Amino acid sequence: MLAVVFDVGETLVDETRAWSGWADWLGIPRFTFLAVSGAVIERGGDHREPLEIFRPGMNLDEESRKREQAGQGDLVTVDDLYPDAAACLQALHDAGYRIGVVGNQPAPAAAALADLGLPIDLLATSSEWGVHKPDPRFFDRIAAEFGLPASEIAYVGDRVDNDVRPAAAAGMVAVFLRRGPWAWIQAPRDDPPEAALTIATLAELPAALAAIR
Repeated sequence: MLAVVFDVGETLVDETRAWSGWADWLGIPRFTFLAVSGAVIERGGDHREPLEIFRPGMNLDEESRKREQAGQGDLVTVDDLYPDAAACLQALHDAGYRIGVVGNQPAPAAAALADLGLPIDLLATSSEWGVHKPDPRFFDRIAAEFGLPASEIAYVGDRVDNDVRPAAAAGMVAVFLRRGPWAWIQAPRDDPPEAALTIATLAELPAALAAIR
């Protein structure tokens, strides 16, 4: 493997603040909002669906702008990174891997991530590319951007449906990170058969990749 690419939410970034912020903004108790989010995940719904449930017809882009203007935006900050994220990226960079961070995110997320000073060679969002996971073209684009065959790229993510299965189908080394609500709902015990590796923390990743490199 020559490159390692990471999903964003619940892989590098703890989204607790972001979703709790939406609950507060909409005036919904956090426990209620997060419980509904879990139910949506369980039945395979879109992660934005809880917003529509609580505020039917809400314009997400417009409401996001209002939150930004009110000083309550949810763009990623360094405090949102999981404690193991920066050290993992640095260790992989030092080991000679090219590092990518590409996930289903709004375009402004790329600038916010760039400001964190992480060792990233490829940084992009689904909104910028106009294609979202699990679309095979998303993973094809990653390989094209790196100029590498898919087999030389590991893709690390927390979702079986959006990360592990489509990455493996694209010919990449799929790495399942069991953390965050999607991971614990979609594969709480059994490791996804499509995953070349299953890990509990990013601290495990450098050694695990070295073992199969």
